[in-house]
Amino acid sequence: MTENETVGGPDDSTKALEPTTETSPLSRRALREATRAEAARSVAPRRRVSVVGVLGELLITAGVVVMLFLGWYVWLNDIVAGNEQQQAAVEVQQELQDRWERGEGVAERPADPGEPVVAEPALAGEVFATLIVPRFGDDYTRPIAGGVDLRTVLNNRQIGIGHYLETQMPGEIGNFAVAAHRTTYGAPFADIAELRVGDLIYVETADGWYEYAFRGLEYVWPTAVQVLEPVPQAPQIDPTDRILTMTSCNPKFSSAERIIAYAVMENWYPRADGPPAALEGIVEASAS
Repeated sequence: MTENETVGGPDDSTKALEPTTETSPLSRRALREATRAEAARSVAPRRRVSVVGVLGELLITAGVVVMLFLGWYVWLNDIVAGNEQQQAAVEVQQELQDRWERGEGVAERPADPGEPVVAEPALAGEVFATLIVPRFGDDYTRPIAGGVDLRTVLNNRQIGIGHYLETQMPGEIGNFAVAAHRTTYGAPFADIAELRVGDLIYVETADGWYEYAFRGLEYVWPTAVQVLEPVPQAPQIDPTDRILTMTSCNPKFSSAERIIAYAVMENWYPRADGPPAALEGIVEASAS
């Protein structure tokens, strides 16, 4: 055997080093099966969809939507409506001043200069006064209209406070009774439970300002209409005081009871003499 010769001939070594491209049918089938198995393992198993799962997701979504709606309706809507009622009250104050200057809607002055003017009766839905309660905010002012109809007065974003037409007017001996919401529709009486004995409350009409001092709270059933009597809860007694009664629902977000705030008139400020010192800033702001 020569030096160049190898077992299998001179070309066998080269062929042995070249990769073969031919595979058997069995090998190709095994390769495909292995590839499919690997792909199946790499894909995450799909979650099975069930009626209970879909229903649960829908309920969660509905709950979120309801909570967002309640947040808007109870909180954000109250802020927006309250601001609208505040702005409307400022406009009412200016109109009251203009009416006094024109001599329109002004009640007859009593013979005794120390006696307050009795405000002219208002029609249902007619705005005739504003309520000013410093305890509810430094610039708190809301319009007052005749009647307590929900659609036209209490739920009205331009009013909010209604006067029980069967009760007396500001300045009159007896009971000037008003109503408003504690929640929703601007919630004019949201802070009624925060009143403290001695807090001053003002009712402004075209004639001037009636100053009341808060005396106390009472909680009654919705059927306790006796709070609207000239002497609240005492229909058999003749009135001698000028009372302000504020009514609203209790507790908040419920109408199970009524919360009643009582105040007694202490002073009267004719418009000709200007507002009480405590209200000068509020009145000047409305006139500007």
